[in-house]
Amino acid sequence: MHQPVATVTARDRPAGPSPAPLKSRDAFFDNAKYAAIVLVAVGHAWEPLRDGSRTVSAAYMLVYAFHMPAFIIISGYFSRSFEGRPNQLKRLVTGLIVPYVVFETAYTLFTRWTDQEPDRPISLLDPLYLTWFLVALFLWRLTTPLWRRVRLPLPLALAVAMLATLSPDIGNDLDLQRALQFLPYFVLGLSLKPEHFRMIRRRAVRIAAVPVFAGAFLVAYWAVPRMTGSWFYHRDSAEELGAPQWYGVVMTPVMFFCSLVLVACFLSWVPGRRMWCTALGTGTLHGYLLHGFVAQGAKYGGWYDPAWIHRPLGAVAVTLVAASVVTVLCTAPFRRALRGVMEPEMRWLFRKDPDKPGEERAVVQRAVTTVTARSPAP
Repeated sequence: MHQPVATVTARDRPAGPSPAPLKSRDAFFDNAKYAAIVLVAVGHAWEPLRDGSRTVSAAYMLVYAFHMPAFIIISGYFSRSFEGRPNQLKRLVTGLIVPYVVFETAYTLFTRWTDQEPDRPISLLDPLYLTWFLVALFLWRLTTPLWRRVRLPLPLALAVAMLATLSPDIGNDLDLQRALQFLPYFVLGLSLKPEHFRMIRRRAVRIAAVPVFAGAFLVAYWAVPRMTGSWFYHRDSAEELGAPQWYGVVMTPVMFFCSLVLVACFLSWVPGRRMWCTALGTGTLHGYLLHGFVAQGAKYGGWYDPAWIHRPLGAVAVTLVAASVVTVLCTAPFRRALRGVMEPEMRWLFRKDPDKPGEERAVVQRAVTTVTARSPAP
């Protein structure tokens, strides 16, 4: 839902002794990523239950209003240091492009069976199902240096998103429509600082989040028969949603504001301490990409056919199963099993850059100076 958050691995560290230990991960963001990926999986599990249940449809609409925006904002926040350095470009390829090619191919082959479309072509230009996020994150990160240098980046990104809703001709290539409409959330993440997250984690915000979410659910319940939830997918123009073109220009900033309020409320409830689920936050991309096979297989396998599944108890059961499945998929065994796909070395593809980035040169220089100073005089 890129990795959603960049991490430092052993192979990214400079050679030689380090003058200081690496900064530890912030448990708050790992907790937030885990909570968001659970909501993504639950949302997909609710999809077959919406027909005939206005309550499930309202909950579905509410979750879709903020779960991907939250994920994207956090992705933008952790992309602030992207400057297009050689090691960062390599990570774009190994951490996004390679998983995209693998999972785009895998989902195409899998859905040929589940959707009964044996001739569905493998097209790397038309992202299928969940893989759109990998392409979008690649494009967003690649343009990060530009957004970090222009004036008023957020209004500019909002203008781009608004203009995108005017054109039904953008097409499905690289799912560009969705990348453009979700762009403001990524740019907002680039603009945030640690103190902004501290502000929304205050007790007053947590208390206020209760009536806000309650009111948002009532609004969603009212809106279910009156509007399509496809607005929250951000993948179609206004005209493709059966609305006048100017609707998109108005709806984009309105939905952006509403989503930000819900994201703030959601993050205010996220614990900042280490918990049993904190480590799972490092495997959210694995859970994101893998749970789609379960979701697709469940529909094809007739798991939603029993009548009791479409009653309140069934909706609760589906929710718990979806949360449990994606939790398991984020665990260390699955991360280790997919390391060759999600974090491939690919040393054969990249040349060794003799000119190390400035930060790494400084670390090595300090290490050499330290060793020289401690060496006995001749």
